[in-house]
Amino acid sequence: MSGEGSALGARLRERDLAAAPAALNLLESVAPADREQAAALMRAVSPAELGGEAQGHIVGVTGPPGAGKSTLLSALIAAWRSRGATVALLAVDPSSRRSGGALLGDRARIELDPSDRGVLIRSTAAGERLGGIARPTRTAAEALAAAFDVVVIETVGVGQAETEIADLADTVAVVVQPGSGDVLQFLKSGIMEIPDVLVVTKADLGDLAIRTRRDLSAALRSLGSRATPVLAVSSIAPPSGIEELIGALAEHREGLQLGERRLRARRAGALAEFAAEQGERGLRALGGRPGAERLLAGQDPGLASPALLAALETAARDGAA
Repeated sequence: MSGEGSALGARLRERDLAAAPAALNLLESVAPADREQAAALMRAVSPAELGGEAQGHIVGVTGPPGAGKSTLLSALIAAWRSRGATVALLAVDPSSRRSGGALLGDRARIELDPSDRGVLIRSTAAGERLGGIARPTRTAAEALAAAFDVVVIETVGVGQAETEIADLADTVAVVVQPGSGDVLQFLKSGIMEIPDVLVVTKADLGDLAIRTRRDLSAALRSLGSRATPVLAVSSIAPPSGIEELIGALAEHREGLQLGERRLRARRAGALAEFAAEQGERGLRALGGRPGAERLLAGQDPGLASPALLAALETAARDGAA
C-alpha cells in the first residue's frame, strides 16, 4: 500500500489509461491513509515531475439543466475519438439526499461505445458545494490531464455562485438552448463573464437558434467581450457545428499562457478547499485571503494542488499556535 499512490501516478505519467479508475477511486476516498496516497499520486503527476504542465486539454462544459449538454458531449466525444484523441469526462452530478452519492443522470444520457478504452466517464456527487465542483474533481482533472488528450468537466447547472469551473478549466464552454431566456439571466448573474466559448444548442430549430445566437453576441459586445465566439450546434444526426466547436476550443487552448492559467487554477483550488474545510477562522490565522494568497505565491510553482493545500494548513496551524 505504501507506494500505491506513487505507482498510479507513474502509470498516468506514462499515459497508461487503465490506471485511471483506480487513481480516481483513491482521489475520491476520504480515508486518512488514502488521502496520504492521493497526495503521493498528485506529486507524481505534478508539473515538477512532468517537467511542465500536463498536456491534456481541460475543458469545462456548463449550462442550465435541459440545455442539451449531455447530447452535445456525446457528439463531441465521438468527434474527438474519430481524430484519435483520448477523452475523460468528469460529470459532476447532483447528490442523492439518501446516500450522498451521484445520481448518475448525465452519465446515463451520454452515448458511447462501452468497448472503447480510449474514453473514461466518471460521475462525481456535487455534495454541498455551490460552485458545481465536487472536492475531488480538481485533483482528478489535474491527474487525468497527464494521461488523456482531453479532460472534460461537466458541471451541475449554472447560477450566480456556480462559476468555480472558470478557476479550474483551461477552456470554458457555456451551453445555452434557444428561446430559454437565459441571456437576460446570465447578464444578471455575471455568468457571461466566464465563457471562453458560448454554444447555442438545437440549431436545427432554425430562426429561434439564430435569434438566440444574435442576442448572445450582442450581450457579449455590451460587456466588451467581442472575441468570445458564439457557435450554434445541432447534435441530431447528422450533427452540425461540432467540428467548428472543436476548432474553437482548440484555438482557445493554443492562445493560452497555459502555465500561468494552470498555476492560478491550482492556487485558487487550494484556497477554495482550505476555506471550505477551515472556514473564516482558518483564513484569519493566515491574515485573511490576502495573506493566504501571498503564502501561495511564495510556493514552488511546480507543486500540485494537495501540496499547496498542505502549505496553507501548516501555516494556519503555526499561526494559531
